[in-house]
Amino acid sequence: MSLILIRASNKKKTLNTLADLERHAKLNINTKPRILDSKKAELVVETILKQKPKSSMGLSTLVKVKEKTPYTITQVMSIHPPAHVIVISEEYDIYTKLESKFKDLDVLGGYYSSKNKSNKNT
Repeated sequence: MSLILIRASNKKKTLNTLADLERHAKLNINTKPRILDSKKAELVVETILKQKPKSSMGLSTLVKVKEKTPYTITQVMSIHPPAHVIVISEEYDIYTKLESKFKDLDVLGGYYSSKNKSNKNT
């Protein structure tokens, strides 16, 4: 399972990015996306990319996908979503922290998966 951070300027771009992850990257989102505080999202970006984000975003969302991290990274690199997308690997300490707090985050409304949950592309 992989965690993906989506940083977008608005909800519409976030929802379009989620759709792109499913349709074009062929990833299986297995939970409802959760809203992550923008300041915390910037800290995640800084931790992973080793630099401060160039700009703030209006909405930061965290989502879990069924696929393993190497596959997820490859698939995300093959698409051009309308938002900033970061795959968070298990090798980062921040992964464990985000994973443990995931269920406590608010659910992003308006997202509906277009995929059959029984699909197996792992």
